[in-house]
Amino acid sequence: MARVLIIAGSDSGGGAGIQADIKTITCLGGYAMTAVTAVTVQNTLGVTGIHAVPAEIVAAQMRACIEDIGIDVVKIGMIGSAETVRAVAGVLAEVRVPIVLDPVMVAKGGANLLEDDAIAALIECLLPLAAVVTPNTPELMALAGTEIEDVADALLAAQELLLQGPGAVLAKGGHLEGDVITDWLVTRGGHVAFTGPRVVTRHTHGTGCTLASALACGLGQGMTLEEAVVRARAFVMQAIARAPGLGGGHGPLGFFPL
Repeated sequence: MARVLIIAGSDSGGGAGIQADIKTITCLGGYAMTAVTAVTVQNTLGVTGIHAVPAEIVAAQMRACIEDIGIDVVKIGMIGSAETVRAVAGVLAEVRVPIVLDPVMVAKGGANLLEDDAIAALIECLLPLAAVVTPNTPELMALAGTEIEDVADALLAAQELLLQGPGAVLAKGGHLEGDVITDWLVTRGGHVAFTGPRVVTRHTHGTGCTLASALACGLGQGMTLEEAVVRARAFVMQAIARAPGLGGGHGPLGFFPL
């Protein structure tokens, strides 16, 4: 059983954030622990309020889990502020486990979830600690500092981002146009394309959180990076297919064991 420490914000609607992370990790046979970075007022229609947890409390939650239960892998989602980024990085510098960084910047409904000055702190402090970073196309453009118009651009941007320190980049292609979605896994040994059909649905809330948590759980269970990516993508596709159809906006996924 992989012991997964989740560092992320709470989604009151249960579709993304730590709620999606816990459901995903539990379905895949892991044990989920949390360090909550923020409480969001959120449902399928969007985010209407954010209450940040003080950085020192985030760090204290992390240490409470590490010192007692122990951890095999870390998944980072919504961080929020530069102060919290530095606090999280300070604790993680003391551990030697894989870290999956999902650089959450904007919610599905458009709300800003990462302060502007926190982007530079994330690049400086967390990217070099990450075994793999999982940006979508807008996040990849912000982190790599380049424009992306197609799949080829996404690969080049992921290769640029790799130079900033992470062990690997999983560049998600869902924001690009086309009937086929291409995700690029870029490492220092090369790159691999993972492709699949686009599913036309409004029920995609929390897909990024779910993918990163599934990936983290796989790494914590001893899978290779490619094996973990394959299972994580399959889990997300199943979760989209089994979405319960809730809410009037971007609906949540359906979480069931593979």
